[in-house]
Amino acid sequence: MLLRHTSKDVADRKALTINPAKTCQPIGAMYAALGIHGCLPHSHGSQGCCAYHRSALTRHYKEPISAATSSFTEGASVFGGQANLLQAINNIFTVYEPEVIAVHTTCLSETIGDDLKQIFDKAKKEGKVPEGCTLIGAPTPSYVGSHVTGFSNMVKAMAQLAEPSGKKNGKVNIIPGWVEPADMAEIKRLAALVGVSVTMFPDTSGVLDAPLTGEYTMFPDGGVTIKELKASGDAIGTLAMGEWCSADAARWLDAKCKVPCTVLDMPFGLAATDRFIDVLRTVAGVTVPDAVAVERGQLVDLISDMHQYFYGKRVALWGDPDQLISMCEFLVSLDMQPVYVVTGTPGKKFEARIREICAGKPFEVKVKAKGDMFLMHQWIKNEPVDLLMGNTYGKYIARDEDIPLLRWGFPILDRQGHQYFPTVGYKGGLRLLEKMLDLFLDRKDRDDDEQTFELVL
Repeated sequence: MLLRHTSKDVADRKALTINPAKTCQPIGAMYAALGIHGCLPHSHGSQGCCAYHRSALTRHYKEPISAATSSFTEGASVFGGQANLLQAINNIFTVYEPEVIAVHTTCLSETIGDDLKQIFDKAKKEGKVPEGCTLIGAPTPSYVGSHVTGFSNMVKAMAQLAEPSGKKNGKVNIIPGWVEPADMAEIKRLAALVGVSVTMFPDTSGVLDAPLTGEYTMFPDGGVTIKELKASGDAIGTLAMGEWCSADAARWLDAKCKVPCTVLDMPFGLAATDRFIDVLRTVAGVTVPDAVAVERGQLVDLISDMHQYFYGKRVALWGDPDQLISMCEFLVSLDMQPVYVVTGTPGKKFEARIREICAGKPFEVKVKAKGDMFLMHQWIKNEPVDLLMGNTYGKYIARDEDIPLLRWGFPILDRQGHQYFPTVGYKGGLRLLEKMLDLFLDRKDRDDDEQTFELVL
């Protein structure tokens, strides 16, 4: 198979990345922008860049991703893309009539040094922005950070639309981080169950999981509105799900609009969801209803019933920092062993968090920020694991090493349903456990001899 040439000998590589566990900033910015109602994302760079960003999201969500581009040619690449962007803004508002254009830069426009704020001001002075419409923008060069960084930068641009009136509106801002549309819907459902009114941004539920009705609409009904974003400065608090994806925007609202913020781990698994519910309850000053306790009890019940199949299982994980931190904590709580953890996003703080979660446990964890899938494969070749957890790019390792793969994270290119079924919260925890159990028990049935092959497990 494709990766059977991978060597077991791990060499220190500082200037070479092989099969990176990340993608580029503009993809994250584009995904975040799609969580604004009536928004058309715009890639300020070449057509090829925009085509790649759109196709990456389309392949994951199995939905057509609309986005515009400044269509840089040689002239724009040398002299700057201001003229292209001004023309694009005028064309987009005239032809497609969005409420918002969310511009993200590319390597090319960042290297040239295009100033989005200056270009936006010029577009407004020249009357290219219709009354009631909005321009926002974020710097997202692909040679820095990852898709997680781009997501964070665009979300911070959303927060900067806040216009505090000085009077609190009683709502709580929730910045969910890069999760699936179904996860965003689940977080809103839990908040509603607790009795808290929230503003979620971005919010891709109702956008990238919209129903097929037979009628085409350029802009689906979902997404946070500009009115809600402006009112986010009057919220009583902000909950940011993840240090890498959401914290910058929450801290900006805290510093500029005096909206107190709390940075939490993404609510994957029991403990992280408990903390989310508890902080939400505290910020809003409400009590947790019995319905939430019932959902939590169901998750605890399944953990208790099936613990023997999780105990001691070795797991290799890769993906985004915020997701991996919560997932490692969940696996450790199941007495599983997340022995290999890799993210392509830079950050030594990530490595410290993973080691902290695994400290004192009966296994050694190998963790690498700004790592790659080649290193992950080398670790596995030296000491195999029982389960792989990550995006579709792990399927080659799964096939070569005959290890079950639980597809989770971004991108998932070869399976369906991830945008419709949440993995956050207590209900999401049940689904994660079910998927893991299916893999472990299918493997047990496959490998058992006739004497140990059982009808009831």
